[in-house]
Amino acid sequence: MSMPLQRGISGVRVSDSSDDLSDSQMKDKTERPRSSDNHLTLRFPFGFLFSNQSSSKHSGGENGFSADPYSARSRHRLMLMFLKISLVLIVVIALAGSFWWTISISTSSRGHVYHNYRRLQEQLVSDLWDIGEISLGPNRWKELEYCNIESENFVPCFNVSENLALGYSNGDENDRFCGPGSKQECLVLPPVKYRVPLRWPTGKDIIWYSNVKITAQEVVSSGSITKRMMMMEDDQISFRSASPMSDEVEDYSHQIAEMIGIKKDNFIEAGVRTILDIGCGYGSFGAHLLSKQILTMCIANYEASGSQVQLTLERGLPAMIGSFISKQLPYPSLSFDMLHCLRCGIDWDQKDGLLLVEIDRVLKPGGYFVWTSPLTNPRNKDHLKRWNFVHDFAESICWTLLNQQDETVVWKKTINTICYSSRKPGVGPSVCTKGHDVESPYYRPLQMCIGGTRSRRWIPIEGRTRWPSRSNMNKTELSLYGLHPEVLGEDAENWKITVREYWSLLSPLIFSDHPKRPGDEDPSPPYNMLRNVLDMNAQFGGLNSALLEARKSVWVMNVVPTAGPNHLPMILDRGFVGVLHDWCEPFPTYPRTYDLVHADNLLSLQTSQRRKSCQLIDIFTEIDRLLRPEGWVIIRDTVQLVESARASVTQLKWEARVIEVESSSEQRLLICQKPFTKRQSI
Repeated sequence: MSMPLQRGISGVRVSDSSDDLSDSQMKDKTERPRSSDNHLTLRFPFGFLFSNQSSSKHSGGENGFSADPYSARSRHRLMLMFLKISLVLIVVIALAGSFWWTISISTSSRGHVYHNYRRLQEQLVSDLWDIGEISLGPNRWKELEYCNIESENFVPCFNVSENLALGYSNGDENDRFCGPGSKQECLVLPPVKYRVPLRWPTGKDIIWYSNVKITAQEVVSSGSITKRMMMMEDDQISFRSASPMSDEVEDYSHQIAEMIGIKKDNFIEAGVRTILDIGCGYGSFGAHLLSKQILTMCIANYEASGSQVQLTLERGLPAMIGSFISKQLPYPSLSFDMLHCLRCGIDWDQKDGLLLVEIDRVLKPGGYFVWTSPLTNPRNKDHLKRWNFVHDFAESICWTLLNQQDETVVWKKTINTICYSSRKPGVGPSVCTKGHDVESPYYRPLQMCIGGTRSRRWIPIEGRTRWPSRSNMNKTELSLYGLHPEVLGEDAENWKITVREYWSLLSPLIFSDHPKRPGDEDPSPPYNMLRNVLDMNAQFGGLNSALLEARKSVWVMNVVPTAGPNHLPMILDRGFVGVLHDWCEPFPTYPRTYDLVHADNLLSLQTSQRRKSCQLIDIFTEIDRLLRPEGWVIIRDTVQLVESARASVTQLKWEARVIEVESSSEQRLLICQKPFTKRQSI
């Protein structure tokens, strides 16, 4: 069991809409009256000066004055008015004197007073919100209910049965459709026999059977090389690297390298750092290449059981649900150095080659497409017909067939855009017009045109800086994105400091090189309880870069929100993995996916959009779905939004603590941990 953080002070009030978080509106919230009298008192602190006007108006003659101006009653009233005015003057003089005294003190003292004033102001806001929370009663922030057992592995926006009922077919039912009912307003519980994953790197080769949804029959019937590596051992699924199947994966990797023209698995020598593995099996190809500093992103369709993506993520490897049957992938053009399909189940000859056009869009110039399939070695007329179509279409989009061995074929994308204009008329799809060549589409319909040719990023993979120097871009490379080296350098230094702060805050629970749980023996290095990080607002990919420089054995899913600036092309060109996403929609992955979720100024970005249909509690509920039990959340944002977030996470039953940021008095850290809550067995 992990050591819980001390729960922060609860009782902060958050409005029902993210639009209600401006300073003026928070003031209205904190000063909401109990009655009309109180309202008058708060709005008009000197309102007592005018409280007798109404009554005096009707106590005299026609003109509103007393008939006897020298009466004792009139003198008393005038005296009372004089005293009130005198009191006001005294207050004004005191305030003026205080003001002049303040501006007369030294600069250092003034800064000190201002700093303390800011702290008092922040404390006042917090206290007022707490008072407002108490006045609203104890049920204002009611904890969310738990979802039913059917939601244990459910992914919103991928409801195949509902899509079939709506008339989608021919594979379109597997695509992503986010409607108004896609939000999940409950907390997803893990399976009854769920266990915390094993530490890295053991967890890469062994996972708990009860943590994923797969049947024993699906394990036995696994067909491809990477799937056949699975073995059932009591309550575990093993992907042992010492097994004969592992040797088969290694031999397969060596074969691809030889077909490209490089020795062994040194793909970096050929300019390859990132690979998009389509229909990845259970991630064994990517797991093998990870030790070679090759980052492989697995994508596959949503599967209710025996999911390739779910098992790959449970192993701690990069993966996400990705279907491009009818929509473009949420990656920019020219994103990956290699695309790989090992019996991935995609019929590349269907839809007149439209799917090949989409993978050409995300493939960098000079990049490789590796396809292993029985169709490449046809044994009947149907297979021959389909193979001829793929072969001819690949040639029409300026791919060069490098090599073919057994069932594996390797193509290389052209590095010269002149190839497209030199084709014969009517051969292959045309080049996209400027209006259709969107660099970073977000689930747009597939397009039958060649994209990315107009991009300034059209640079052959051999012409790019090799990994790991690739992550630190030079002045010429940064100019492609309109950035100066000083900007990226300052960002990198800030993230180095930030990562050290995170280490000191959460060590030794997850970040130390020798993490251990209470009662456990010390593990041997390089065991690590933190295997992956979801960075919800990656910006330039600074957190990813700082983690790598600190030699932490984690990979980062860099998410670039659609609500902010799009730096995803630069992140991918640095040799990282990432995706474009709208955080008002569910993320395309299974529950219990990430060990750590990080959000730097994401709340400020989201609330600035003023979308009433997207509330902070919706984002936090989605984070809870993505986070593994005992996983961590780090939120960095303004004081007001962090206080709002602290109130929201009480509905999720998280442990939370607010921490001051030394480098900024305007921001706070919210450190949270998701509890390990088990469903009661039936």
